[in-house]
Amino acid sequence: MFWDSDPAALEGKMRTAFRSGFLGISTLGWSTLVQIVEASQSDRRVAIEALAGQLLSQFGAPTIDAAAAAAEEEITFAESLCTQPHDTLIAVHRTFEDGAVRESFRTLRLRTGSKPARAFSFLDVGWRGRNPGEQIDLIAMTGRERK
Repeated sequence: MFWDSDPAALEGKMRTAFRSGFLGISTLGWSTLVQIVEASQSDRRVAIEALAGQLLSQFGAPTIDAAAAAAEEEITFAESLCTQPHDTLIAVHRTFEDGAVRESFRTLRLRTGSKPARAFSFLDVGWRGRNPGEQIDLIAMTGRERK
């Protein structure tokens, strides 16, 4: 999506999408979290075909064969992120450094233990790749105190 643009010049929604977005195959919409789910070989094939179609029609792939090869590569990469249990959430953090896009991935799993599970009650199991060095305090952003 950002192949032919200067990441440093991105603003607003596109800057946010670059920094922390996953692109949906059928909608080309953005999501900050994706969930690991079971997928069959048929599901995989459908995803590759749909992504290849988008690469051809929306992103200027030169041929359907080139688009299919790129789609296969992207789906294989997405599969490589799915090493955690089902229902684990994955977040991405992208930066542009020294002329290259760098990505790190964070996995979030539902907490287990004495506290009851609530919406957005996750256990941080770490970053895959380099630590982005940016801390976001969601509690402070809401203006509430921690309990």
